[in-house]
Amino acid sequence: MTHDELFPGWTPRVDNCREIISPVPVNRLAATLDETASNYRDGDSLPSLWHWIFFIKPAPHGSMDRDGHQKRGDFLPPVPLPRRMFAGLKTTFRHPLIIGLEAERESEVIDIKEKSGASGPLVFVRIQVRIRQKERLCIIEEQEIVYREMGAPLALPEVKPFLKPPANSWSKEITVDALMLFRFSAMTFNGHKIHYDRAYASEEEGYPGLVVHAPLVAMLLLQLLRKNTDKGVSQFDFRAMAPIFDGQSFQLSAVEAETDSLNMRVLRADGKTAAQAVAQTHIINQRPDPMRSASSPAHRLR
Repeated sequence: MTHDELFPGWTPRVDNCREIISPVPVNRLAATLDETASNYRDGDSLPSLWHWIFFIKPAPHGSMDRDGHQKRGDFLPPVPLPRRMFAGLKTTFRHPLIIGLEAERESEVIDIKEKSGASGPLVFVRIQVRIRQKERLCIIEEQEIVYREMGAPLALPEVKPFLKPPANSWSKEITVDALMLFRFSAMTFNGHKIHYDRAYASEEEGYPGLVVHAPLVAMLLLQLLRKNTDKGVSQFDFRAMAPIFDGQSFQLSAVEAETDSLNMRVLRADGKTAAQAVAQTHIINQRPDPMRSASSPAHRLR
């Protein structure tokens, strides 16, 4: 079905936004992610996926819905299903964004699909984002959002010991608390209450805790790579599969699948796969990353 058949009266449009990639919010995000040695400056390359803290249009408070998102029917279609989740993305990095320079983002809804799942009807909305700097196309990104019914309340995952990752992999266990979720919501201007309002998350959407943002999980995966490899990222495919909750550890891991390709996985506290990703990488030649030790020969992963 076309968007006219699904949502009569609603028409997709291109949303444009320009912004200077200032080092101030970049360093705030670095602090939020505990990159205490980082000091990003004008002229540095922006870490991959950190463009999410820019190009945010400040929706008026009166335009917000009860879940904390902007009311549907403007840029996003008026999907009647109540629960909205970030399902995944495919990002192609052609050139790094340079801190200190202005950049322009274009966004548009390019596909809408209705499906039926075990929990009932689903609507998948795909958004394409194009970011240019100095008239050069730097990033092409396709994000997928899924809408569904509320469903039955979820139980808190049972904590189990993580299995030891393969010897040739990088891994890290991390626990995200309510403070980091609040700060990340503020950095990305994300008002969705499941990330900071415990009563809403539990009583309205049936979650057993605050939900860790899927984009935050994706950023943490690429942070793991920046700490362990000299290579940059040319493409990143990420799929969210199960929610992670505050206060419970989860395990990030990455293993080389073949030349210039890394398979990544996120396991939550009960051993269930919360997310999977594949990163295509390439050799870069830039100044050392301040988040790495001074003795390390590695350079920034971008």
